[in-house]
Amino acid sequence: MPEHTSFLSYLVAMFPALGQNMRNFGETFVGHHPVGEHQAEPILAVILVIAICVGIAFAAKGKIADYDKSVIPDEKLSLRTLLEVVVSYFYGMMRDMMGPERAKRYFPIVGTSAIFILVSNFLGMVPGFLPPTSNLNVTAACGLIICVAFNYYGVKENGLGYFKHMMGPILPLAILIFPLELLTMFVIRPVTLALRLMLNIAVDHLLASIMVAIFALFLPIPIMILGTLVAAVQALVFCLLASIYITLATEHEDHGDGHGAEAHAHDDHGKKKELGAKKAHA
Repeated sequence: MPEHTSFLSYLVAMFPALGQNMRNFGETFVGHHPVGEHQAEPILAVILVIAICVGIAFAAKGKIADYDKSVIPDEKLSLRTLLEVVVSYFYGMMRDMMGPERAKRYFPIVGTSAIFILVSNFLGMVPGFLPPTSNLNVTAACGLIICVAFNYYGVKENGLGYFKHMMGPILPLAILIFPLELLTMFVIRPVTLALRLMLNIAVDHLLASIMVAIFALFLPIPIMILGTLVAAVQALVFCLLASIYITLATEHEDHGDGHGAEAHAHDDHGKKKELGAKKAHA
């Protein structure tokens, strides 16, 4: 993305000491550039997004603190109802995918990712701001967090069987399958999560900036409408893939329940068959 094009980048330029202090962050994850004036803007944008998310959380908590009043929906669209729609949608997506028990267990990381990415994407719709998700360092961090999370959940639920599952059903195939599975789990999935989100948001924001530069009155409106759709869809795609990865990593957790349900159904079928034979004999 272009440098020095947002309020935050101008803020760093106006206060040189702020840019100097940013150098204490070391180097960027992607490219290993020293963090200075040019690379400080995404960091400040992420801090701003986190502050907005925390503010939304405290505002929503104040609305639902009184249980008797919180069960009554607001007459108009409010922050609480908007947050309820977002939370219920993403939770419902996870519940349909992995069941209610696992959805409640793993919703905090997926729900937090959804809120963070949505706020980050829509920040780019505000004139004078750049979406932090248009920076590869930010999206790479999001992808790495999901990568560490679903692998951790997989090992926690299945133990060493999580890695044994990567080797395939036949031992000779493990020589070929296991390296590919490791490459997929630890490289391909986080990289695709990061690149997909960054490229879509960066290109959308760049198109909006070009339209504004050509004619700022009415021409950018279709691009902004499309940008609203892109911002929502990209958050959905990121969380959908994260939910799929967590589901695949922890799917062996319910094998016992599945066999139990199958055995229970088989017993019921046998009892019904035996009862029908008795009635026919009578």
